[in-house]
Amino acid sequence: MQLPRGMLSLEDLKERVASGVVETVIVAFCDHYGRLLGKRFDAEFFVESVFDHGTHGCDYLLTTDMEMEPVAGYRFANWELGYGDFHMVPDLSTLRLASWLERTAIVLCDLKNEKTHDLVAPAPRTILRKQVENLKAKGFSANAATELEYYVFETSYKEAARQGMTGLEPMGWYLEDYHILQGSREEKFTAEARRHLKQSGIPVENSKGEWGLGQHEVNVRYAEVLEMADRHSLFKQCLKELAEFMGNSVTFMAKFRSGQAGSSSHIHLSLWQKDENLFAGEESLGPLKVSETFRHFLGGWIGHAAEFMPFYAPTVNSYKRFEDGSWAPTRLAWSYDNRTAGFRVVGQGKSLRIECRIPGADCNPYLALAASLASGLDGIDNKIEPPDMFTGDIYAAQDLPRVPYTLKEATELFSKSDFVQQVLGKEVHDHYSHFFRTEQKAFDAYVTDWERQRYFERI
Repeated sequence: MQLPRGMLSLEDLKERVASGVVETVIVAFCDHYGRLLGKRFDAEFFVESVFDHGTHGCDYLLTTDMEMEPVAGYRFANWELGYGDFHMVPDLSTLRLASWLERTAIVLCDLKNEKTHDLVAPAPRTILRKQVENLKAKGFSANAATELEYYVFETSYKEAARQGMTGLEPMGWYLEDYHILQGSREEKFTAEARRHLKQSGIPVENSKGEWGLGQHEVNVRYAEVLEMADRHSLFKQCLKELAEFMGNSVTFMAKFRSGQAGSSSHIHLSLWQKDENLFAGEESLGPLKVSETFRHFLGGWIGHAAEFMPFYAPTVNSYKRFEDGSWAPTRLAWSYDNRTAGFRVVGQGKSLRIECRIPGADCNPYLALAASLASGLDGIDNKIEPPDMFTGDIYAAQDLPRVPYTLKEATELFSKSDFVQQVLGKEVHDHYSHFFRTEQKAFDAYVTDWERQRYFERI
């Protein structure tokens, strides 16, 4: 069977290595923050040894903060246990060219315990795999797409760091939502992104300007849910590295600047059985014809959204995005083709799907998709009914339940949730509760520019 463009079989890789087309293979996994971590291998050594045996990595990598400092308080790995290794096992179905890098291929890994060979429970890809297995047990599969938005700047990453991430020059200087002229100014970057994604096994549908200065979106085609999470991670890596090489910078912060639109990662999701979309049916639900499966999946997804919120909005910054009238959702309601809703239902028949507009571009795709599936499947199992469909401006509906206001509030809901503990298991639930509390604690201890500007002279 012919693989999609950019994807490689092991034999394809061996041929490219022998001819010198590929000299380096990146072996990587996704950490809690959604970053790719791993090693670069000489391609010949990868072919001779690593594809078959994998490699090792220090288990502290699932207990670090953003600065790569080991954080105390984790049971999974700590100084007392000596920070041992886990086994990085390449998933050869993810092997592809990294066309934006010279003579390079990349493969994503699952993490396994060195002694038991079990999947490492707190690893984000393991958490999503568990939900995929739950789907399979019911005879289901899921297709998903994640719509990533980002800001792109003329300023390089190095210069941005020197400037303290202030005074950056956006590529566009007026709102460019769907604007072809303004979008053309960014084509020097965006066209390269589309080309390299396509050549690296991440098929692209389109790109468009968004509702911020220099804000853009590139949409890649939907895929099976685990493949979509892999594409999402590689998408971000590709765009960041392209920006680095071109003397630009991009950010996937949920809210880069006050007064500007936030950047989202809307999740489109549907359940399938072979070629049948299980959301389509004959039941009337508002203007829709849906199945009982759809109704209960939607009910579960909405019903568990607040307690799973840190998987959709994992940083202190995430919650700055949830402003009324900002295109970001603020209330837990659903509607048909209504962009003020946290859950927007779109399409019909085979294209019928649920769009969750809650996640920001800073989400970890494995965790966000795992939370979505677990919540929806619980809705099916327990026949959870969705609220009535809302019509009109949901921002103005003050009586509707609101998304949590802060990471601190969201983490408390998450850490006290029996449902989340049941889904993740106590070990993983405790692990991520500690992770999100650590993120909040780091912010609480930091003196911000806002404080200096407000209090330096006038307090």
